[in-house]
Amino acid sequence: MDKLTSALHRLYLIGGQFTDAAGQTRALIIDFHKAEGEQHWTRLCDVANALQKELGLPAPAVSVSGGDAYRLWLSLARPVSAEAARRFLALLHTTYFPDEQIDLGRSEVPLPPSLNEATGLWAAFVNPSMGGALADDLGLEMAPPDAAQAAFLDNLDSITEEQFAHALATLQRQHDAPPAPPPMPPRDAVPPGLLLKDASLEDIVRRLHAMGIEPTFRHILKS
Repeated sequence: MDKLTSALHRLYLIGGQFTDAAGQTRALIIDFHKAEGEQHWTRLCDVANALQKELGLPAPAVSVSGGDAYRLWLSLARPVSAEAARRFLALLHTTYFPDEQIDLGRSEVPLPPSLNEATGLWAAFVNPSMGGALADDLGLEMAPPDAAQAAFLDNLDSITEEQFAHALATLQRQHDAPPAPPPMPPRDAVPPGLLLKDASLEDIVRRLHAMGIEPTFRHILKS
């Protein structure tokens, strides 16, 4: 088995496939479709950083699709069910990139390096520090060397069962948490058109002073 094939089996495959007979998978793949400017690359970087800094996961691989998307490749040390994979991706989507299209039912993606027949460009793993340079084409004109592709995967680690469970629980808590209440306005910030029924005595005096009026209050005692 050559070095690239060995790396792909180590990280993503089960018996040479993305899924086993029970529908379990070790590969979670997220597309970031081409957008105006380099927004798709910026969004991918933001999500990749959040996976590591906020969820404590190892760095994912990055690829171009040879078509219209960048891809993040998350590797699982142990297969998870299709339902668990969809749930995890759905929570990631809601939390970090809700404006991006996502296909939660996808089970097969061409493994890089592979030729995209529709565009004539090659899907390939790329160095994350150089990926932004491909923001316009999202593919390579020539097949990349297998040795270089393997090198991009050499230092990557799989997400352990404990890391996956912790990240899933963290995302679920964030999803279930009630929205934070809006901040209360400062007491000295009296909105224009303040209704007297909503105002305290201090609010009224402050408002009149702001208008250059010195208030006089009289208390009438009724017999």
